Amino acid sequence: MSDVNGAVVLVVGASGVLGAEIARLLETRGATVVRSGRTPDHLGTSDAILADLTDEGAAAAIVTAALGAHDRLDGVIIAAGVVAFGQASDVRDDTLRQLFEINALGPMRIIREAAPHLTASAAAGRKPFIVTLSGIVAESPTAGLAAYSASKAALAAFVQASSREFRRSGIRMLDSRQGHTETGLATRAIAGTAPALPAGLDPALVAERIVRGILDDEKDLPSSAF
Repeated sequence: MSDVNGAVVLVVGASGVLGAEIARLLETRGATVVRSGRTPDHLGTSDAILADLTDEGAAAAIVTAALGAHDRLDGVIIAAGVVAFGQASDVRDDTLRQLFEINALGPMRIIREAAPHLTASAAAGRKPFIVTLSGIVAESPTAGLAAYSASKAALAAFVQASSREFRRSGIRMLDSRQGHTETGLATRAIAGTAPALPAGLDPALVAERIVRGILDDEKDLPSSAF
């Protein structure tokens, strides 16, 4: 079992409801949390980094800022994401770019930039981890969400493959594929309008399950885990 007490954890996407709740739960367990997000929402006034993952340089800047504040990194949570609705035949290029930059390429860059520092954490005797939130669409691509599903599936595939590489360095990767969660993301779609959706999962319960997965050294959280 892992213990995050005293760990330095970077939460990317902490301006969102789910990222903010994960950050709060980690802090209650003694972690030092560095929050990053595109807006000041939920970030607080200390250890907060404003950054936009559509910027290619954002990943390096976020990791550098976290290290500059605490001189080490023991965990990374990537909870950033955007959604778009609509038919595959109608999706615009700018929508595709934004979906893949924020949901796939940005997280991949964060993982790449954080890896050497997490390797150093493992060498120092700690138990570093990376958590991604690809969501249920990575398991079950959904009509009307084809581009969104593809961006999340790309991240899940990257994590599945790279986890075998990072395991040799002592870094554990955990992908969470929770179902639709009531974070309000569907109301802030970058394209299209959400159809009528069934009631989603409680973000507090989803966050608790993810943090439990970290503490219990789990390596995968499929949709059936929620």
